[in-house]
Amino acid sequence: MDSTGSVDPSLASVPSDESTLSIPSEGRQANKELELLARNIQALDTTLIQTNVARLSQQVAHITGALKSTLARVTGQGTAGGAGAGAAGVAAKSGPSPDGADVAEGAAAANLPDTAVATVAPLGPAPGGVTRAKVEKMSAEVVDSNPYSRLMALQRMGIVKDYERIRNKTVAVVGVGGVGSVAAEMLTRCGVGRLLIYDYDKVELANMNRLFFRPEHCGMTKTDAARKTLQEINPDVEVESYTMNITTLKGFEAFKSSLLGPDGKSRVDLILSCVDNYEARITINQVCLELQQNWMESGVSEDAVSGHIQTLIPGVTACFQCVPPLVVASGIDERTLKREGVCAASLPTTMGIVAGLLVQAALKYMLDFGSVSGYLGYNSLKDHFPTMEIKPSEACVNTLCRQLQREEEARRNSPEALEARAAAAAAAAAAAAAAAAVPLHEENEWGIEVVSQQDEYPSASPAATTVPPPTPAPTPSSTSVSDLTEHRPVEAAAAGGSSGPTTATLAAGVEFSMPTERGVDAMTLAAEGIGQVEATTEDLMQQLASLYAGGP
Repeated sequence: MDSTGSVDPSLASVPSDESTLSIPSEGRQANKELELLARNIQALDTTLIQTNVARLSQQVAHITGALKSTLARVTGQGTAGGAGAGAAGVAAKSGPSPDGADVAEGAAAANLPDTAVATVAPLGPAPGGVTRAKVEKMSAEVVDSNPYSRLMALQRMGIVKDYERIRNKTVAVVGVGGVGSVAAEMLTRCGVGRLLIYDYDKVELANMNRLFFRPEHCGMTKTDAARKTLQEINPDVEVESYTMNITTLKGFEAFKSSLLGPDGKSRVDLILSCVDNYEARITINQVCLELQQNWMESGVSEDAVSGHIQTLIPGVTACFQCVPPLVVASGIDERTLKREGVCAASLPTTMGIVAGLLVQAALKYMLDFGSVSGYLGYNSLKDHFPTMEIKPSEACVNTLCRQLQREEEARRNSPEALEARAAAAAAAAAAAAAAAAVPLHEENEWGIEVVSQQDEYPSASPAATTVPPPTPAPTPSSTSVSDLTEHRPVEAAAAGGSSGPTTATLAAGVEFSMPTERGVDAMTLAAEGIGQVEATTEDLMQQLASLYAGGP
């Protein structure tokens, strides 16, 4: 049941003639579908029931027809009917159903989780009847009806040169969970051209503590629920959903094939890994190495208070096997850590922050602005964001990674690359010199002037103010108590031909100076400065003792 109150068409599909199910089992399956329909109706909000009763009635009639067909075969009229149903099932794969959803998608997702593919299909009106028309060209016009005005403002502010390039980008999001679903929504709202989403799981009530999914999505595959929501948000984005388990042998090949274009090369600009297990990360790592595809990895800790993102460029940065997680490096099978009745913690705040960091890095990478960190961590307990660059390991266990490292090293040290770097350095130096020769501000609309202190405060002349020369601070290795107690005399400048006062001697490493911006001259220093006296500390103590000797 989707957010508009429609039943997933896959629930109403009739098995094809290739099915090995017996006729009685088909009847039981139809009964189960009706029971699922009843549960979904109970879970619906009253308002949704009222606004979608017409569509719901159509789906009930569709399921009722399927049940009658099954009962007809049970009574002996099912031979011809079964063949006809099989033909109808094949025909459904070549065209959308009347309500705008591909019936074969749900059936494939239910029966073939490793290779099921859900393609883009027209969608019905969103809940409440509010839909958004497609926008042929992004515009910077500031009007309430322009969904891209605030994104295009990045050009006006000098952040991005040509934001509309994002429509030519294709991004694959693997894993539509707490991080992946939010990342997919952010990319959709940013107007990415094509979005590929991958997952094998279904939406459950246990997912409601996270962002994006809603209770009416329960029972739907995450990819179908996400595709429907994303296309309602921005119909300009072409969304391809793939319901598959990429860690199986069949799923690995299907995943790799879905990334290839007509030329046999990757049609994806960037892959975002939002999976929650080591096996899936290794699968993505291997596919990206084979296709030489750049990708970004993300993760959230089991206690839900920290996370990270990492940029991986084959041959240039470390692959995922160069620096494996501590658990894997210790030889522990992560599957043995899972216990019945125990789950990892999950905070929508941490998931959202990591998703935001991931998509921010993806935008900077694709649109060429700012800098992209090789590794960016997040610790919510200390508000700490560590960054680092992770170099590839020459001892990586992945032979393909080591091969790409050697190829990258040879390319970087080739005569052409060395010449290009030298030319780039010379061009940068020339540009810097040219910029230094040009006035910083050729125009001065507000008439701002910079004046010296002597012009503003004539009394504060260098001859009138004497500041003791700074004393070099002692190095830590030579600092001692005697160094701090030693005094050195400081000569004061003579003023008016008479012997001027001398300033008090200070401990080594301590400097004293009077401010000059307010016109402090030698006379003021003589009146308010600290002069040298003959009395010692012992003399002062004796004077204090004599004062207290007489009592109060």
